[in-house]
Amino acid sequence: MNTSQPQAFRLVVTGGGTGGHTYPALTATRALQERLSAGGGTLDVLWIGTADGLEARVAPAEGIAFATVATGKIRRSSNPLRMVSPANVRGMARVPLGVAQARKGIADFRPDVVLATGGYVAVPAGLAARMCRVPLVLHEQTVRLGLANRKLAGSAARIAVSSESTLPLLPETVRSAAVVTGNPVRPEVLTGHADEAITALGLSGFDRGLPTLYATGGAQGAQQINDVVRDALPWLLERANVVHQCGLAHVEALRSSAAGLPPNLAARYYLTGFVGPELPDVLALADVVVSRSGAGTLAELTALGKPAVFVPLASSAGNEQAYNARHLEEAGAAVALTGDVTAARLREALGPLLADPARRAGMAEAARAHGRPDAADRLVDVILAAAVG
Repeated sequence: MNTSQPQAFRLVVTGGGTGGHTYPALTATRALQERLSAGGGTLDVLWIGTADGLEARVAPAEGIAFATVATGKIRRSSNPLRMVSPANVRGMARVPLGVAQARKGIADFRPDVVLATGGYVAVPAGLAARMCRVPLVLHEQTVRLGLANRKLAGSAARIAVSSESTLPLLPETVRSAAVVTGNPVRPEVLTGHADEAITALGLSGFDRGLPTLYATGGAQGAQQINDVVRDALPWLLERANVVHQCGLAHVEALRSSAAGLPPNLAARYYLTGFVGPELPDVLALADVVVSRSGAGTLAELTALGKPAVFVPLASSAGNEQAYNARHLEEAGAAVALTGDVTAARLREALGPLLADPARRAGMAEAARAHGRPDAADRLVDVILAAAVG
């Protein structure tokens, strides 16, 4: 996509609440900064978010100006009558105030583009962008548009989506504004080295002749994943090395349950509460991943081409994690474990992958076909194009 390089570019970013909305926005902002700097230009950014969302910590830590607006969180339910709850009514009543606050912020800042990445905080700023006649770029991380982006789609100059599969799900009236970019992945995730994970984590007991499984429930851990890994652990360790990121609150209980492992199996088990800067190296080491199926996880694992067994978070908004997992399963790029997940079902899913390198390679290739490691650059193209109309 050909876009001109402005010397001074002003961007309002809105979206957040969780890492799934916050980190794609941050990654795209960094990529835009790099693109402009390479051409001798500058970037000025204002992030509009909530005081208690992840973005309130992330943006200031990056040196990005941050402003808060009133927001109206909608608590979803499959029962339409429950949507008209007192909490939802109070939430909706706050939206006009948030729009007014965002409108003033945008009018004062005078951005070239507003980038909205979802989360309920994006609605006031997205509506304010339309009122201020500033081009609005939406970015959707999941296959189906999230609630905020559905509300804003009709106001958007461009709708950047993460998957080709999203296009037919869009209303026909906005489909012409859609561009497939992928979901921006932090560049450092793609630069890991397996040997450095062995050294950094002291995995001297690992058998490099066996595949390595990385089981993770995210930063806080996931009790469901921890339980099935624990219950399948002796079986797993006979077939693989295991790096298990369980969340800090779960370490002691899992360490106690693993205390009775035979020494040769125990040497292949690395339990940790949290994986920090070494994550790229752990992912490079992993032959198979067991995890939730949030949009950010999918983007990273497909960009890396990692076979995965997904255990979707059942309470995710709109059941999007189950939808994401099934979408990749249908493409042969993952296995989705939904419903009642037991150690027996985990063994059934992992057995063929751990036993057969060719099967892992086939799933890795299918995953890679869905990956877009250049998603941040594609989104930067869309932002710059929206600025010039």
